[in-house]
Amino acid sequence: MPIIQSVSRALAIFELFDETNRELSIKEISLKLNLNKSTVHSLLNTLKEYGYISQNNETNEYSLGWKLYERGYLIVSQMDIRNVARPHLEKLNKETNQTVHLVTLLGKEAIYIDKITGTSSLVIYSRVGKRVPLHSSGVGKVLAAFLNEAQLNSVIDGYVFEKRTENTLVSHEKFLEEIKAVKKNGYAIDYEENEPGIICIAMPVYDYSGEVIAAVSISTPKSFYNSEVEKLNYDCLKKCVEELSHDLGYQKK
Repeated sequence: MPIIQSVSRALAIFELFDETNRELSIKEISLKLNLNKSTVHSLLNTLKEYGYISQNNETNEYSLGWKLYERGYLIVSQMDIRNVARPHLEKLNKETNQTVHLVTLLGKEAIYIDKITGTSSLVIYSRVGKRVPLHSSGVGKVLAAFLNEAQLNSVIDGYVFEKRTENTLVSHEKFLEEIKAVKKNGYAIDYEENEPGIICIAMPVYDYSGEVIAAVSISTPKSFYNSEVEKLNYDCLKKCVEELSHDLGYQKK
């Protein structure tokens, strides 16, 4: 496929700007791209005309223009995570034959926003639109684990640790220990803590800004659960959330 040189060069200019290079002179851009100044000047003038590049009137140096922010915001605002996630959930469901969920945080609870039922599923608790406690679910633990300190304190303040099964964590201290381990390990396990007979594994989904905006889980009936299923679930889920996060613009550092 042929590459249009002028477009390629314009995109290369955008790539030069980052957190440490917010403004660049024509000379710097020319040297970095190995282009003569007249060519760079023409490219910058064109991009400036359309608002994609700005110029500092005092230093004459260039920076990214607000038009890029406008276009980027448009993409983000139009992006429905359910639509982006659906193919990944379908693939995960097919690979594991288990029930998979997509869940986000809503106040002090998590809420199911998508679900695909497994062929051998006995999961009866979950449904799209239903809320699930943070302390008793794998997805809830994941969403809590990646909150910043202020957000977590707000969630924990007045939180009621309802005992849903014999395995439910009902201690504030144990819950904090649990989510600390979840953040370190990158996944959470719910061993019949929310629904009897169901074991879940959950992992975080990152967006373009590096924030955790959702969690994906696999729910497996205890009667089907063994070390082989456990490994399959972990491997498939890890690949799923990595690919989904990538599609949402996340770039792992």
